[in-house]
Amino acid sequence: MEKIFIGVAWPYANGTIHLGHMAGSLLPPDIFSRYNRMKGNEVMMVSGSDQHGTPITVTAEKEGTTPSKVAERFHNINKKAIEDMNIEFSLFTRTGTDNHKDTVHEIFLKLLEKGYLYEKETMQYFCKKCSKFLPDRYVEGTCPQCGAENTRSDQCDACGTTFETGDLKNAVCVHCHTEPEIKGTNHFFLRLSAFSDDLLDYLKDKTYWRSNVETFTTNWLKDGLKDRPITRDMEWGIPVPVEGWKGKVIYVWFEAVIGYLSASKEYSKIIGNDEYWKEFWMNEGTKHYYFLGKDNIPFHSIIWPSILMGYGSLNLPYDIPANEYLMFKGGKLSKSRGGAIDIPSVIERYDADIIRYYLSAVMPDTHDSEFSWDDFRTKVNNELVSALGNYYHRCLSFTKKNFSFIPDSLNGTELKEVNAEIERSVKEYDQYMMNCDLKKALKTVMDLSRYGNRYFDSRKPWALVKENKEKCGEVLNASLQIVKALALMAWPFMPSSSERIWKFTGLEGTPLSFGSSYTAPLPTGAELPEPVPVYAKVELPKEEEVQTAQPVKDAVKEASPFADMKRLDIRVGEITEAEDHPDAEKLFKLKVNVGEERQIVAGLRAYYKKEEMIDRKILVVCNLKPAKLRGIMSQGMLLAADDEQLGGTTVSLLRPSKDVPNGTKFNCGMTMNENEIEYKDFQKVTIKVTHSDDAGTMAAVVIDRNEMITLSDGNGCFAVTDRKIKDGASVR
Repeated sequence: MEKIFIGVAWPYANGTIHLGHMAGSLLPPDIFSRYNRMKGNEVMMVSGSDQHGTPITVTAEKEGTTPSKVAERFHNINKKAIEDMNIEFSLFTRTGTDNHKDTVHEIFLKLLEKGYLYEKETMQYFCKKCSKFLPDRYVEGTCPQCGAENTRSDQCDACGTTFETGDLKNAVCVHCHTEPEIKGTNHFFLRLSAFSDDLLDYLKDKTYWRSNVETFTTNWLKDGLKDRPITRDMEWGIPVPVEGWKGKVIYVWFEAVIGYLSASKEYSKIIGNDEYWKEFWMNEGTKHYYFLGKDNIPFHSIIWPSILMGYGSLNLPYDIPANEYLMFKGGKLSKSRGGAIDIPSVIERYDADIIRYYLSAVMPDTHDSEFSWDDFRTKVNNELVSALGNYYHRCLSFTKKNFSFIPDSLNGTELKEVNAEIERSVKEYDQYMMNCDLKKALKTVMDLSRYGNRYFDSRKPWALVKENKEKCGEVLNASLQIVKALALMAWPFMPSSSERIWKFTGLEGTPLSFGSSYTAPLPTGAELPEPVPVYAKVELPKEEEVQTAQPVKDAVKEASPFADMKRLDIRVGEITEAEDHPDAEKLFKLKVNVGEERQIVAGLRAYYKKEEMIDRKILVVCNLKPAKLRGIMSQGMLLAADDEQLGGTTVSLLRPSKDVPNGTKFNCGMTMNENEIEYKDFQKVTIKVTHSDDAGTMAAVVIDRNEMITLSDGNGCFAVTDRKIKDGASVR
């Protein structure tokens, strides 16, 4: 038995948690925790509401109330939403407790004593009219880089540029709209630079970290660590535990991560064992996992380890499986920027397990993924209901009707074949789960359910029961063995429905109490209760249908992917220049000749070397509306195939199968710059790759229901992949 500590990023208590929080940092640790508990490991999983910081005070001022009332209100709302989604924490607490304050003060004073904190004067915005220093969110102005207005003083959301005090043009106080002055103020700094060598040593064996975490962390260290202020001029927050520092609090980025330790201590007190936390924090055999979104990576891979190193004798993170963003209509789901779909609203309409299934299937583990209501309906109805739910019900209902109990396995011939497939699936499933590749683990569950349906169909029990009922019973025993294995494997993802299925099999206890004995024999002769389907097909709520509906005049034009395809201006291009994006580790800045020169920003640095991009022939969507990506304008999009949804890891650019002139059109018949489209218009077209040739390349096809057309120039030149990739990979 292992001890596993799981820390979950603390959601701000300034709004209701949404699907982005759930897919990015709340659901993944619950799946991982349930899996480990089922394996017999001892797990402590903690988190809570981050109740301090300027987002809380901004919300309070808008509502005309106090920060504490805002923080408590959203803590209670979000705690209930988390519980409604069947997320099980050892403790979900908040940073507003005395226990948390005491723990933060203890660490602050220890770091101060050891010389890792020091005082320094900094220059900050100060509003004379309001008579106070202004935090980042209280100053707005014009971005000096891209000219975006209403930009906060710390970072431009439009181009991603970060600022020092004084960089912002036309800066004003958001309260009184007067120009602030820049004034000196003393703060405590964390001597982060002192930990550079220790952090490099710490990272040496972290080759198993996700590439986004490893790259982000390595780039921070390469750039050189700078000491950071850990206090700010505010009244709301944890006070500085030093005389003469009234009116200043500890920065939320410093104190929130300490919540992992304070929550562990609080939980220990709740269970009546004050020293229990030490088993997880001072035991070298304990593995620490931290689940979070990619914007939180440096706080957990650099700053939190530095604090722990400075304090001493506490376990460092073992793995940090950070997720990318869940997008909606091309933008990040965000409370502060709007466009979020909150959990309480969704849980009113749909069963928690259905939401958990969909978010697990589209989890943004290695790159951003897109949420859409149409895709939600498709995946639930065509995958969860039609594959897994259908297999459960047909096996259980047929067995109940014809036997009413679990039949005998006879000589075990059928069981031997089935158990071999279960064991193969479980081996793959275990590997994915232990590596936190949860989306791939779910796919093994769904693949086993499809195997079960094929096995059931091949044995034809509806005919066999009339010809040889004893043999039919053997087949059904093997089929129920698959049902049991599926219920166990699916439990971390969909606990409630899996427990219902467990009861329908006549087994005692729950999947958790049973453990991971996937191929243990079934209790022959056990009475089966009357089963009912656990999953039902979903329809979109009326308000969502209204929001996504097109005007009547557009309905015919956009009735099918083939029609949408005609809106795309796809052309052959050639990359003439390639360089790394200066502000994004995943992006290239490219010059592309598509009959004219275009500048295109492409997220391919994780898949192609810069030198591999030069002189490469590619296919480009030329009529996408230009957009700035991290401050650089992009005038098109390269087409690439991605087999990640099929369990692969390959991304392959599309290219023309022949050497044709730059600017050659593919299946569109449009003139240059006609009918600019949004990215969401491109997403309406279903393009996949299929038909492998001898070299392993795949041709791209546009799919409309059960028909398809090959993507080509109409003169024998086709769109093909430049790397071997799985059949059915999607083009994006």
